[in-house]
Amino acid sequence: MFLNIVIIIASIVGLAYGATFIVDSAARMARHFGVSELIIGLTIVAVGTSAPEFAVTISAAVSGQADISVSNIVGSNIFNLGFILGGVVAVRAIATTPKIVYRDGGMLIVATLVLLFFMRDLQLQPWEGGVLLVLLFVYMLYLYTQRDVDLEELPDGDFRWRDVPLFVLGLAMVVVGGEFLVDSATAVARLLGMSDWVIGVTIVAAGTSAPEMATSLVGVLRGHSDISIGNLIGSDLFNLMGVLGLAGVIQTSPMVIDSAGWSSLLLLSGMVIFVVILMRVGWKLNRWEGVMLILINLLRWIYDFSAK
Repeated sequence: MFLNIVIIIASIVGLAYGATFIVDSAARMARHFGVSELIIGLTIVAVGTSAPEFAVTISAAVSGQADISVSNIVGSNIFNLGFILGGVVAVRAIATTPKIVYRDGGMLIVATLVLLFFMRDLQLQPWEGGVLLVLLFVYMLYLYTQRDVDLEELPDGDFRWRDVPLFVLGLAMVVVGGEFLVDSATAVARLLGMSDWVIGVTIVAAGTSAPEMATSLVGVLRGHSDISIGNLIGSDLFNLMGVLGLAGVIQTSPMVIDSAGWSSLLLLSGMVIFVVILMRVGWKLNRWEGVMLILINLLRWIYDFSAK
């Protein structure tokens, strides 16, 4: 038990640092080679910040652990909108814009409801994963035609040739960290009598959201609140359509989840709609609304653990 807990902590640290290396080095390399900031924000940076979720979800899917795979994405998205967005807003109120609410928030609602519809039988078919990937492609294509990037999250600094091995190192840390995190989290879950779904939707989800948490908190503390919101919405979109879509496609048979997962899927759908409504009302997220989002996430964690 103790060794598995140590491995989980070490894996989370490795995931966070690995994702940071990917984002920083990839952005500098892309700028150096003349790639537009739009493409950087929607591809390299988006993949970088969602790299932990990607590594854990795909690793679990390949290992046949559908509960860990799906619950990690569902749990991470709830964690992003509850603890992280709530915490950021509790620190400082955030102004929103029509583009964030209608375009990005609207797409997040659509993607979440599509996933809810697909999982109504507690299964994700390979073709349904393909539909999610197509939705992501259409959304990115639309953003490209808009010629703006609300989701970019680019570090400062000039390109250094050591960024190439740093990028490779980051990928290695994320892949290896994700593998160890899945194995150790599953072992701890079984020792404590918890289901794979519960451990995935709580501990693993929180661990893989570490890069989003750090980025969003730094963004709001430095006065870049729009980056904080864009980062969280963009990460949730990529998780739902890109990561989970790919996890579904690579399976030869449907991904089947525990019946307990349906309540988490319903909570995610309700929370997404609720957050978008909050962003629209007064075009602002107030500090008390941030506290409310945190409390909702805490209550949901208590429910998940009690229903283990």
